[in-house]
Amino acid sequence: MSKNPVIKFSNFSEKLKDVVIVPVSKDGSVAAQAAHVGGEGFVSGLITKAGFKGKLGATLETYLADGAGAERLVLVGIGDPAKLKNDDWLKIGGAAFAKVGKSAEANAILAVEGLEISADAAADFALGAQLRAYRFDKYKTKKNEDKADSKDVKLTIQVADAAGAEKAYVAAAEIGEGVLLARDLVNEPANVLGPVEFAEEAEKLEKLGVKITILTEKEMKKLGMGSLLGVAQGSVRPPRLVVMEWNGGKAKDKPVAFVGKGVVFDTGGISIKPALGMEDMKGDMGGAAAVTGLMRALAGRKAKVNVVGVIGLVENMPDGNAQRPGDIVTTMSGQTIEVINTDAEGRLVLADALYYTAKTHKPRFMINLATLTGAIIIALGTQHAGLFSNDDELAGQLFDAGQSSGEKLWRLPLTKEYDKIIDSKFADMRNSAGRPAGSITAAQFLKRFVGDTPWAHLDIAGTAMDSPASDYNESWGSGFGVRLLDRLVRDHYEA
Repeated sequence: MSKNPVIKFSNFSEKLKDVVIVPVSKDGSVAAQAAHVGGEGFVSGLITKAGFKGKLGATLETYLADGAGAERLVLVGIGDPAKLKNDDWLKIGGAAFAKVGKSAEANAILAVEGLEISADAAADFALGAQLRAYRFDKYKTKKNEDKADSKDVKLTIQVADAAGAEKAYVAAAEIGEGVLLARDLVNEPANVLGPVEFAEEAEKLEKLGVKITILTEKEMKKLGMGSLLGVAQGSVRPPRLVVMEWNGGKAKDKPVAFVGKGVVFDTGGISIKPALGMEDMKGDMGGAAAVTGLMRALAGRKAKVNVVGVIGLVENMPDGNAQRPGDIVTTMSGQTIEVINTDAEGRLVLADALYYTAKTHKPRFMINLATLTGAIIIALGTQHAGLFSNDDELAGQLFDAGQSSGEKLWRLPLTKEYDKIIDSKFADMRNSAGRPAGSITAAQFLKRFVGDTPWAHLDIAGTAMDSPASDYNESWGSGFGVRLLDRLVRDHYEA
């Protein structure tokens, strides 16, 4: 069971219990507010004797003597206070919370010599703890598990502006809940989470004021979504298109739109994938999970903006009714696609979802997220998601939001030369042009369905699942994209 933090903020106090967390700068200094822990000179002496350098995210823990008021001391490095930026306080909070262990209470003395810690920084510290605490263990059935180890821990964060930090964390906690929802969705096995079940999870956002519309196979046929439906036709599980609307802005304002690929399991279809590692394809709906988590975050913190989230939900299976390589499908836009490879299915789903969003909602911009290509992992590894866009301003805003949130992006080109590669002899385009420039040609394909709408495509194949652990994420499903896009909205599009 996850050991979740129950977080509150307070002014500085010497009343401590169980675990005390103290930030340490790279020069080994601690603030006066923490100097009393363990007795006069104890903290500074420990730092000197242990040679603790205060590197960002590094920790050192020790037991305290009886009568100290607490049982353990955890030192957490913050590096150079003058260089703290972006997601550093999330890293510090996550690293510190990882050392709480079985303790029922923890006190973080959030003070640094010569540095004024803002309310937002304190909220980020708390958010880091919230995100680090996450574990997906609902299917484990250990009979002798220590129940005390699974109880929630009371985390009191002592900070100069306690009231301001508490207010800032109200919004940060909602963003955290959006990330955790996205992680849950990605981590769920595909036999539990099919298109219908995913749609039902999205429908739960109605309690937060999100308007939900669910299009069934019948309704999508009427709209002419032959591209999306072609992917779904090999599965006994029916597809769904879910539209989520949050109207927090002015009635006259156009919405901003986010579109997610939701392939709940991807066998590759007739162009079947190798067996090794296929179990990971339960996470091929990471884009849809991120959009759903984002909508949860924006509605939860009552963002002052109009937003529409659209997710195309299908399962790609190779049964006797599955589409074949060489099939030609007609999209909602009227354009035709020759299906070269049935494993290039995500772009087929997004083609209809993007066109539907642009035509129906006429947004200020559209951003789609998709675990689209293995090629993006070859190009960028797991440290950046791929960014493609037809609009330089939007691309710049996204890049900056990635730097600030720690969910980093790197822009790749879109040009006529690459676009020409996906032309087909038998249809308007083909869905695959082979391995060379695989991520770029996939993006060029999507671009044909957005018209004049400012648009960006985020290829999150390397960052949404099985990405490297961090100080605030130990989960296989990372929830990548929720904090990134929330930051974009906060910085540029809220009233």
